Amino acid sequence: MTIDWWTLGLEAINVAVLVWLLQRFFWKPVSAMLDERRAEAMRDLTDAAAKRAEADKALSAINAERAGLQKEREAILAKAAADAAQERARRVETATKEIEALRTASEASIAKEKADAHKALQGQAAALAVDIAARLLARVNTASIEAGFLDGLREQIAALSAGQRQALAGQPLKLISASSLTEDEQSDCRRMLNGALGTAPDIAFTTDPKLIAGFVLDTPNMVIGNSWRDDLDRIRSELTHE
Repeated sequence: MTIDWWTLGLEAINVAVLVWLLQRFFWKPVSAMLDERRAEAMRDLTDAAAKRAEADKALSAINAERAGLQKEREAILAKAAADAAQERARRVETATKEIEALRTASEASIAKEKADAHKALQGQAAALAVDIAARLLARVNTASIEAGFLDGLREQIAALSAGQRQALAGQPLKLISASSLTEDEQSDCRRMLNGALGTAPDIAFTTDPKLIAGFVLDTPNMVIGNSWRDDLDRIRSELTHE
């Protein structure tokens, strides 16, 4: 096989020219275009990374805000629950106090009603007992009983101070008896008062059947009594605790 060096040389020249033409008019523009596309892609990637970072930052802020809102919501709910519990406890306490006050007032009212009823019954019973006693005593009124009451009146006058007896002696006296006194009985009364007061005072005699038996010495400054009525009134006071 023979080699045509001229043909081979021309082909080599053609290849060299073709390579130069490709490099001059194709590879450089294509390489420049690829470089530009690569740079543009890098810029897009950088922008995308920046936007992603910004998006991540915004997402983090949103998550943080959401977490803050959740905590705030929980705090509000907790405070509302605490306030509701406190209000419920306050209402329960108020209702309990009102119920206790009503119960206490009711018990006090019932106790007062019982006490009033007991006192009224006690008063009625005492009045009835005194009334029965008064009727019975009225039947046994005798001269000896009247004399005993007159002696009791004398003892009460003797128990007064000297100044009080002197004041009585200088005043008009009214001697009240349960029934009208005879002249002899009036004389006995005058002698008793003269001896007790040491003088002869002016005495007016009057009657009051309510005394049942006994005497009451009525003066402008004091009243001295010794009678069944005084005794019965004292007994009734003791029975009714007055």
